[in-house]
Amino acid sequence: MIAFDYERALDKATWLFWKNGYTGTSLRDLLKIMGIREGSFYNTLKSKKRLFLECLRRYDETEGRKRSHALMSAPTANLGIRALFGSILDCLDSPETPSRLCMFAAMTSEEVLSDPDLRKCVEDRLASYQAQLVERLSQDRDAGLLPAELDPRTIASVIATYQQGIWRMALIKYDRTRFYRQIDVFLTALGL
Repeated sequence: MIAFDYERALDKATWLFWKNGYTGTSLRDLLKIMGIREGSFYNTLKSKKRLFLECLRRYDETEGRKRSHALMSAPTANLGIRALFGSILDCLDSPETPSRLCMFAAMTSEEVLSDPDLRKCVEDRLASYQAQLVERLSQDRDAGLLPAELDPRTIASVIATYQQGIWRMALIKYDRTRFYRQIDVFLTALGL
């Protein structure tokens, strides 16, 4: 039996990991924000890494789901990808966003990528995201809405790379209007 509100504690830990990253979040900070004792933490969650993986799943269920919905619910790939970028800009605009980085973008640090389990999580998430982009682009290409010579895999990879760059550049200076214009030029150049 869990002696604390697991869902609430997980939300708080997710926020802290999102704000400080994996290596910047200490166990002491986690225990404090989650409002639990060390014994309860180890009995329930076992390790900081396991908690982090749970928090990444939680993040994907919330923020990831918003972006996936934006991409997949639009009538065309072009509109879906633009809506996806719009949801990213919305996240950057939100005062509730704990940092200027997507939680997954923040994972791409040497410390995280040197751990095989965490690296696999990053690689799996990237592969899943790119697969959604490929699916969306392929549907429109096959329907004649995009050029037949369009390579969905390459375009998906380029979009994912550019998206990561947006998060990094927002750390330096963020201006939604400027970013939106850049996204429009970028997608237009890709034929979207």
